[in-house]
Amino acid sequence: MGVGNAPAGVILRPASRLHAALRALAREARLVFFAGLPGTGKSLLIHQLTHLAYAAGRTVVLLQWDVARPVFEASAPGRRYPLVDGVTHGVIRLAAGRWARNAVSHWHEEHPDARHLLIGETPFVGHRFIELARPASDAVESILTGESSRFIIPVPSRPVRRHLEVERERRTRQPQHEREKEDAPPDLLRALWQQLAAVGRELGIDGAASRTDGDYDPEVYAQVYLHLLRHRRAQVLSLDEILPTTGLSPYAFTVPYDDLRPRGDEIRRHIETVEAAYSDPVVLEREINRWYESP
Repeated sequence: MGVGNAPAGVILRPASRLHAALRALAREARLVFFAGLPGTGKSLLIHQLTHLAYAAGRTVVLLQWDVARPVFEASAPGRRYPLVDGVTHGVIRLAAGRWARNAVSHWHEEHPDARHLLIGETPFVGHRFIELARPASDAVESILTGESSRFIIPVPSRPVRRHLEVERERRTRQPQHEREKEDAPPDLLRALWQQLAAVGRELGIDGAASRTDGDYDPEVYAQVYLHLLRHRRAQVLSLDEILPTTGLSPYAFTVPYDDLRPRGDEIRRHIETVEAAYSDPVVLEREINRWYESP
């Protein structure tokens, strides 16, 4: 599948602003992280960037929350912390975040050649990979703040967001890929937006105080994520075009790539570290609830 002169697998119009932005990332960046809530187009943009990068001669590795999380949960130590009403346990969230930061460092060391590209999915909300946004005194900090690292915030317009919710509802009933079965359903998309709007009000984000009706506001959304990424090279990518995704799953790639996945020893070490640091469940819950605050 392709559009015009675009490479196979690319559905973006070659003359579009979005195509130009992703093509530049595919050629120039070394690490690209798509930050945002579920239902904002992150998976599709990762799909499209992967195909553009492959066409540009890059070797792509993906770092994705929904790939790493199940591995943690299925491990022997992770089985002590099962899902509750479909929600990932706090110990898993913190352990996976610590692993992700180390995984970026290891990837950087093992793949120094510029042809390699790491593409990440970083939800942040509810302490999901928020460690990649927080500054720390370790070796990976200079990588995450480097000139070739980019944190992209896809911000759909109101019509595009409504379309994404409708599409999510349809694919919840009729998934086109096995991974779509684990996507957040539309009611959770709206609940997460309301949670983020509340964070915006607490942070004093302009316009957030007036958003008490529960309706998605792209400006408030963008400002909250820019605040979260104030220590990173972040940019907003406005999405105002409904893309032709009928028959396409963002999880079905037609080019080769690899996933970063945690090993058993890494899982055990990070879970044990979190258990030692948060033996009090009240302290753990407070850390999870204050995910948007830097330590």
